[in-house]
Parts: sequence; structure tokens; C-alpha cells
Amino acid sequence: SSSSTVEQEQIQKRTFTNWVNAQLAKRRPPCMIVDLFNDFRDGAKLLDLLEVMSGQRISRERGRGMFQHRSNIEKALSFLKKKSIKLVNINIPDIIDGKPSIILGLIWTIILQYHIEELASCLSFDSRQSSMESLASLDTRSASSSPVPPRGSPLHSRFRVSAKKALLLWVREQAGCTINVKDFKASWRSGVIFLAILYSLRPDLVDLSKARTRSNKQNLEEAFHIAEKELRIPKLLEPDDVDVRDPDEKSIMTYVAQFLQYSRDLPVPEEEMQVSLNLKTTSAVAHNQKCDALFTYISLLVMTSSLCVSIQIREYKIELDISLPAPLDSVARWLLRTEGVLGEEEGDPQDHGQAADEAKEKKFISNVVCLHVCFYNV
Repeated sequence: SSSSTVEQEQIQKRTFTNWVNAQLAKRRPPCMIVDLFNDFRDGAKLLDLLEVMSGQRISRERGRGMFQHRSNIEKALSFLKKKSIKLVNINIPDIIDGKPSIILGLIWTIILQYHIEELASCLSFDSRQSSMESLASLDTRSASSSPVPPRGSPLHSRFRVSAKKALLLWVREQAGCTINVKDFKASWRSGVIFLAILYSLRPDLVDLSKARTRSNKQNLEEAFHIAEKELRIPKLLEPDDVDVRDPDEKSIMTYVAQFLQYSRDLPVPEEEMQVSLNLKTTSAVAHNQKCDALFTYISLLVMTSSLCVSIQIREYKIELDISLPAPLDSVARWLLRTEGVLGEEEGDPQDHGQAADEAKEKKFISNVVCLHVCFYNV
């Protein structure tokens, strides 16, 4: 109905305004918006938001005229397109006019494709709770035939699931198997899921046993209060925004993403850090062993190749020597035989008589060679 549409628009406006201000508070100097529909009309706050999100400086026009406003908005939209963010039916004139549906669509696009998408890309598959069945239950078209990836495998990219489904699977992991999380709408009315996520992140802050005896509003108030006070998660929603017949999906996703961001920014536990370090050390040792084996293999190849080349050169030399014209070919053959005799291994050192005879023979041949050399040098 038209009344529920207006109510949903108002909830989105409050949530998105709070989200934008939470981002702009990180700017130096910090700034804020008051009216979501009007404060982006000159493009300046939109550029401020994108600078905070990206950590990059974006040039802008400083004037207050329509030309400067159009130029700033155009720069912002171009920046988003360069980041591969799809902008559907979002035009400069509609932003300048502050058209509610267009402004809400623009901010939601930034939240989903720039913020939630980035957070979802860091999610890993946890074998403790997640399974292909839970993934398939998000979408019957999921690749159920694919093998279950190891812990630490990027879930979002591995299965090509949407950021929304990846975020929902993360919620299921935090909430545990006793709480049924079907969507980002009616499942959240009771506030129990918010408390379950808080319990997963900070067990010391939440007593889940009390949640069953409290009203929806009391649970929501408790969860939002703890998140804001203890975890410094901005309060983007009011309990009355969630405890309605048809809660706004985009608003709840925007708020839940803040919990995911908190969990991502948590320091890694010492045990997990040690496991990671051990894995890296083992990997490095294995890599070094492979390198050593490879270097040894290459060295053997080089030595073998060098030996083969030496043998081949000697064979060519012999072939050239014996192919000399007469009478040089006879001399060459005689020299080859002489080299063979001189190069022979010594006989059995135990047979002294044979060793003496071989030594005399080699000495005689050496003398003959010397005489030949002297004769040819005269």
C-alpha cells in the first residue's frame, strides 16, 4: 500500500542518513548531513562520502552555481563507474532536484556495492557451521555439486554468491544452528538474532537466556544499546523501525553490515595467529626443499651436459686426427694409442711386479714421444 511505501521510505531515509553521517564522522575535519534528500544536491557531500569510502582525494568545483553542482555530481558518478559500480536510472538532474527515490537508490547502491560487497569479499568459509546445504538453502541454483572449500577460502568469490547471501550466511554462522535466520526482514523482529550476533562477538556482554522472556522492543533496545556503547557500532536503526509487520530489508542489511565490519576489525586471536604462522613456516620449508631439489637437479643436468659436450668434442678431435692426409694420419693414430696407454689407470697396487713393468713401458713411450717432438722441432 501507499502508506507502507511511505513508511518504508522514511525508515530508509533515517537509516541511510545515520549511515552516511557515521562515514562522514571519519573525515578530517568531520562533517555531517541533516537532510538526506537535499544535502547531496550540490555534490560536495557526495564527494566527501566517496573520499572517506575510498581513502582517495577527488578534485571538485568550489563555486555555488549550478555549473559547479553539476560538475561535482558528475565527478562523483564517474568515480563510482570507474569502481565498476552499476548505476541504474540515476541521473544528475534527479540528484540536483533531490528526488527521494533516486537519492535513496544512489545511497543504497553505494552501501551495497561499495560497502557490503567489500566486506563480503573478505568472508571465509567456516567448517564449524557452514556447509554446502546451508549455502544451497540461500539459493537453489547454488553450485551444490562443487566440493566444500577449505576453511579460509574466500566464500564470496568462490561460489559467486551475492553480497546479500554471503552476509546472510555470515549471520547464520554467528547465530548458530538453534536460531533460524531466513532473511533480512521478519526474522529480525524479535531482536534475538541481533543479541546472538553480539554474543558471538562478545559473549561477556549478553545473556541470551533472558531474551526469551522479554518483548521484541526490549530485546532490540538491549541489542542496539550494547552495540553502540560497547562495540562502538553506530545506532542506525530504532527498535520501532524493526518491530513492524514488514521490516525494511535494506535498512537491516545496512545495520548488520556494521557488525560484520566490527568482526573483521577484531584482532586475530593468538591461537589462530600461531596456527597461521605455523602454516606459513611449513609452507616456507616445503618451498625451500622444492627449490633445493630443483637446484640439485639443474646442477646435475649442467654437469651431465658438460660431460657430454667434452666427450663429443674428443670424438670430433679423434675423427679429425685420423682423417689427416698420409703420413700424418699414421702419426695421429700412433699418438692416440700413446695417449690411451698413458691415460690408463694404474694396475693392482698389490702386484708390484706388474706395476713396475707398466711404469717402465710408460717411461719408454714418453721417451719416444720426446724424441719425436725434438725431431719435428729441429
